[in-house]
Amino acid sequence: MGDFLPALMGSFSTPAGDNPTSAIMAASFRATGEFARYVNCEVPPDGLGAAVRGAVAMGWLGFNCSLPHKQAVLSHLDELTPAGSLIGAVNCVRIADGRLIGDNTDGKGFLESLTPLIDPRGRHAVLLGAGGAARAIAVELALAGARRITVVNRSAGRGRELAALVASAGETEASCVPWDFAFAVPSDAEILVNATSIGMAPQRELEPDLDYGALGPGLVVADVIPNPAATRFLQRAREAGATTLDGRGMLVNQAAVAIQQWTGRPADRAAMRTALDRALDDPSSLADIDA
Repeated sequence: MGDFLPALMGSFSTPAGDNPTSAIMAASFRATGEFARYVNCEVPPDGLGAAVRGAVAMGWLGFNCSLPHKQAVLSHLDELTPAGSLIGAVNCVRIADGRLIGDNTDGKGFLESLTPLIDPRGRHAVLLGAGGAARAIAVELALAGARRITVVNRSAGRGRELAALVASAGETEASCVPWDFAFAVPSDAEILVNATSIGMAPQRELEPDLDYGALGPGLVVADVIPNPAATRFLQRAREAGATTLDGRGMLVNQAAVAIQQWTGRPADRAAMRTALDRALDDPSSLADIDA
């Protein structure tokens, strides 16, 4: 783009101060030699439209949207990908010839972490929670050919809504179980995902209300929480003999998918994971993200 004009990308959210994405994006750009900058922006709800117009005016390649903009941004977009349309929320926008194309890369990032351990096609997955992360993961699991998805959620209404969405996405069977007891994972389940915030720092001692005696070898247990990497949930699952997957891979992969969409070139996932570990385990390291 010229010796003094980097490719520009960024993130719109509020609060934005604890978002480590700028650190992992900068790490990939350094590793691949990409002349680019990713800017983490504090954007209040009433400023979203202006921020979107500004990104287009300044020639940005695209931007991420985090809370509280994932649904509000829909009214500013020209097009949605199939996943973005099904999920009804967007976290990644690509700007191409002035058009804004919205996608949701959360579920894609999760699948990229999961598939080296287990192919979801034909499998029974149990999903704890029915919020934004659960919605994105459920849709991508269905699109990837999961045989069945069981949604376990405190609010039965919201859980049934997600189950209906899953059923509409393809051939996947879906059901909801009200989460008002220590849930026992069915014996035929092969994938268990905690898509809630239970166990996230600073409340590291908390864990989902499960019958942990029902966990064991042959089950892949994943958490979407990136901090801490080793949640109590994953520790308990590992002690029971299950294979575990932490939430940092999902965060890295969804960011890598965004870089690919924006620049057309692959990201350096290893450099991104190292930077994410540093950012979350040693926040002082954020001071040198543009070094």
